[in-house]
Amino acid sequence: MANSKRILVIAGSDSSGGAGLEADQKVIAAHGCYAMTATTALTAQNTKGVHDIHHTPPTFLKKQLDAVCDDIGVDVVKTGMLASAETIEIVADTFRRYNVTMSVVDPVMVSTSGSHLLPESAISTLIDRLLPLTTVLTPNLPEAELLLKIAGVEFETPQNVDDIIKIAQRIQKLGPQYVLLKGGHMPFTKRRLVSRGDEDKEIVLNFLVSNDDVTIMEGKYLRSKNTHGTGCSLASAIACNLTSGMCMAKAVDKANRYVEAGIRTSVALGKGSGPINHFHSTYTLPFSQGGFIQYLLDRDDVQKSWKEYTEHDFVQKMGDGSLPVEKYKYYLIQDYLFLVQFARAIALGAYKSSSLTDIGRSVQQVVTLQEEIKLHIDFCKEQGLSVEDIESQEEDQATTAYTRYVLDIGQSQDWLALQIALLPCLIGYGIIAKRLFDDTNTLKEGRYWTWIQQYVDKEYVEAMARGSALIEEHAGKQSVARLDELAQIFIHATNMERGFWDMGMRAGGAAQ
Repeated sequence: MANSKRILVIAGSDSSGGAGLEADQKVIAAHGCYAMTATTALTAQNTKGVHDIHHTPPTFLKKQLDAVCDDIGVDVVKTGMLASAETIEIVADTFRRYNVTMSVVDPVMVSTSGSHLLPESAISTLIDRLLPLTTVLTPNLPEAELLLKIAGVEFETPQNVDDIIKIAQRIQKLGPQYVLLKGGHMPFTKRRLVSRGDEDKEIVLNFLVSNDDVTIMEGKYLRSKNTHGTGCSLASAIACNLTSGMCMAKAVDKANRYVEAGIRTSVALGKGSGPINHFHSTYTLPFSQGGFIQYLLDRDDVQKSWKEYTEHDFVQKMGDGSLPVEKYKYYLIQDYLFLVQFARAIALGAYKSSSLTDIGRSVQQVVTLQEEIKLHIDFCKEQGLSVEDIESQEEDQATTAYTRYVLDIGQSQDWLALQIALLPCLIGYGIIAKRLFDDTNTLKEGRYWTWIQQYVDKEYVEAMARGSALIEEHAGKQSVARLDELAQIFIHATNMERGFWDMGMRAGGAAQ
């Protein structure tokens, strides 16, 4: 936000959200810029049309403009529905007083549904007072013809590309540095001939004209009724692109493509001309920064597996002290064998890391795991199990299945996938131990209490936090589709962890 470009939108409000200030703010947000508003009018409208207009008193509009410009400042001004001659005078005065050097003026005069949004008597004021201060003017063809008519400039009803270019050039002579004449009202065939019927509407041409240049931008004609607010959205997108330092042609071309995609990906709303999809290209993660792991645990497809793992009968019986010691011994043996393979997987993570920082973190994880294995050996000794006793045991099928799954992920996929496969083990024991530690029904003595204390110990909690932070850092760079893939790895690894507890519960007198 600190580096966001400041865009002031002076326009009317659309109660249906598809055009006006509401659309402008969506576009600006989607482009990562900061939107400020000065409301010229309130409209009661929906996708079928404008039902009524309530004008903002011009003196109050001036207060809005001064409040924003005096305090926050402005990088680009974008105007939409200005509603009256007096409003236009105030906007032009604001441009001069605050030395506005970059502006996108969308001369909103008639809505898509045919409602008049600017009286013809005010168009002369727009031409005389605002156009000479405008960086780029963005009329559609009907607006362009109306501007020339009010200005007293002769023109012919366009029949071809050259006629439209002449109209744009004549408007540019009225004062704006650039004119973008939008061609959506006159689709062309592929050969750039004016279409005569719906079946040969193939392309839309937009014409960018300056003092010494004409650029024709071609786009595909999209057969969609969801075009409400396209003019507002295009102008705001141009404003955003200009703040990034793009030349005018590139800013307009990129804005055209943004609106095309918005129409193409729109979902019908309302009974008339629906809005475009303003957020089609916004990369939006389903979690805030640092919230990936919690997002995983909150997913509907994760919760069942996670609950079965973290609230398994095995750990519940550890908590109340009723777990048979033979089952606990068998678990300890298999857990030791598992931890050896777990260390291999973490070491593989160091190998797959692309930065020295990440390599160092993985090495630190291995060192931490070595300490955990030492503590594990101490636990085993307390149960009468020596290292030789443990290492002479065969891996249970559940141990082999889990560890080989993790190692296979490490071999076949990227670094983050491996970390996700290890994550249920990394955070699961800490979460289980914390829950049992806080539970008033937990037996606060004996071998199982010692196990619980190990996993709420400061050193383990810090190690868990380090591993989690590393994952959070990389998760924020993933696509939404990739997050779903990672979630499936997490679910499978969680089920493997649950299988580890299942193994413990099945054990009888296998370990004495």
